[in-house]
Amino acid sequence: MKKPFILFLSLTLLLICGSCNDEWTEEQFENYVSLKAPITSGGVSDIYIRYKGDEKTTFQLPLIVSGSTTNAKNMTVNIAVDSDTLDVLNYQRFQNREDFYYKELESKYFTFSSEVKIKSGENTSLMGIDFTLKDIDLVEKWVLPLTIKSDPSYDYVANPRKHYRKALLRINPFNDYSGTYSGTALKTVMAGYEKETPLVKAQIKSYVVDENTIFFYAGNIDEERQDRRNYKVYAEFDNTGGVRFYADNPDMHFKLNKDASYTINEQMDEIRPYLLHRYITINNIDYQFSDYTMVPNININYKVGGSLILERRLNTQIPDEDQSIEW
Repeated sequence: MKKPFILFLSLTLLLICGSCNDEWTEEQFENYVSLKAPITSGGVSDIYIRYKGDEKTTFQLPLIVSGSTTNAKNMTVNIAVDSDTLDVLNYQRFQNREDFYYKELESKYFTFSSEVKIKSGENTSLMGIDFTLKDIDLVEKWVLPLTIKSDPSYDYVANPRKHYRKALLRINPFNDYSGTYSGTALKTVMAGYEKETPLVKAQIKSYVVDENTIFFYAGNIDEERQDRRNYKVYAEFDNTGGVRFYADNPDMHFKLNKDASYTINEQMDEIRPYLLHRYITINNIDYQFSDYTMVPNININYKVGGSLILERRLNTQIPDEDQSIEW
């Protein structure tokens, strides 16, 4: 009795395995088209664009065709700006705090083709987006919201999952001096109370103005302040090691007490020999300003002094600058 049972079991397994092998000759999953733009904790996808003034800088956004077999047809994928999704994101994350809202990038700052080709036999393509960011004001948090358009007449199927079909590109222009500085050596004190414990911020973020200029928010003011726009302090770097600090709002009564300077030092990583550490140190920072909006009709005067250090890590094995920097 055992031999007939074993024979029956063997034939059954052969039929099942044969059936499984036949299934793999057919597509098991739909060839969905997706945008590769993974979101961060901020709900957007950070991208970094070298600031070049009037010149165009191209960012390549990947498109991916999913599926268990290679894409077997030519596709023309339609891409559009998606304002509605950005509106929903803003309200869900920030409610009525509109000064925190991401702002849709104005059309004068970018161009792209609304159609992207994906060739038969290929599962990826690149969508070129040209950015021209001259005079962009980074007090605002600029986002370019994109979506893959969907219609039964199209020769592709957009990924039904929202986060794969859409891309919320948070625009971060950079120059040689921008980034997040260590602020532990920069002290802010109220005028007349210099012997009291100073205010110190662990990190101070800087923003691009042009190729050689960045701005910070004065003293201890940061992105949390609704009136932060009133307190921009600019730092312009020259090629001789000098930094000129200035402000363009007369109401903050900005006064520079001494000229600042900067140094650049580089060293290779001891563990990862392909990684270059570049340190930019701004020395001799010394200025005064008035916070004239915190308390109505009262100016609170502050003195700011010390230094700032920016570390930028560059992977020397990657030729594309925006990709080589470890943000």
